[in-house]
Amino acid sequence: MEDKRNIQIIEWEHLDKKKFYVFGVAMTMMIRVSVYPFTLIRTRLQVQKGKSLYHGTFDAFIKILRADGVTGLYRGFLVNTFTLISGQCYVTTYELTRKFVADYSQSNTVKSLVAGGSASLVAQSITVPIDVVSQHLMMQRKGEKMGRFQVRGNLEGQGVVAFGQTKDIIRQILRADGLRGFYRGYVASLLTYIPNSAVWWPFYHFYAEQLSYLCPKECPHIVFQAISGPLAAATASVLTNPMDVIRTRVQVEGKNSIILTFRQLMAEEGPWGLMKGLSARIISATPSTIVIVVGYESLKKLSLRPELVDSRHW
Repeated sequence: MEDKRNIQIIEWEHLDKKKFYVFGVAMTMMIRVSVYPFTLIRTRLQVQKGKSLYHGTFDAFIKILRADGVTGLYRGFLVNTFTLISGQCYVTTYELTRKFVADYSQSNTVKSLVAGGSASLVAQSITVPIDVVSQHLMMQRKGEKMGRFQVRGNLEGQGVVAFGQTKDIIRQILRADGLRGFYRGYVASLLTYIPNSAVWWPFYHFYAEQLSYLCPKECPHIVFQAISGPLAAATASVLTNPMDVIRTRVQVEGKNSIILTFRQLMAEEGPWGLMKGLSARIISATPSTIVIVVGYESLKKLSLRPELVDSRHW
């Protein structure tokens, strides 16, 4: 008799690909809408010097809301939606790499580690230019300038419209740095997100497996998968946040050296500076990861080939 505690992983060959991509795009868009404000807050906290503007995640949320309204929490969002493309490339690369590695190793940890890192490499190659533009848009605020570039026109609603701001930022990046400017921080991004992705997947499966032995056999798998996702995200965030801070500063402040950026950060703010934005990152990661895990696992179940639906216990 099947042990209901055994979590069955749905692999690439089990999926109806058309359903997988259609449902996947819709799910990804909903997730981005829900977590984007905390992404913006995290970016501003990481770029500011000390606590010159905001004293923490909640303080930043209130100040941005008061100064710019709800739209202020979504600066750069339209540009950021183009990362939907990289999101689909990520999951495709992850699933195909798992299938490839399975020919050489049956260890779920090895498959998750290699697939997670490979998926992040592909996704970041697409995402970095979009991130560079959207991060500069995130820095637009009333009053003191935060980033390198400032859009022309005011931010009171009388200035350029959203796409006009995007075009203005793109022109300024091209003028200052050329095409290379859109890949500023690319190496730092790889050093941040490849380890983050490579660590997240093995920890996710590890926590899910451990929770499956603690929960009653009748407990739906989706419950402890939803719990293990944020636990894995918090673990990965703590391990990779120092590089994330450096990546953000390289991209927003126009730095050319990861090492010099690290030294400057240490000199100005000490080791604590490497943990800036961590709480915002975990706060945004917790609900988003629950939604991502529940959504992704549900997506795979909905996308199962018809003949396999009855053969799985959830």
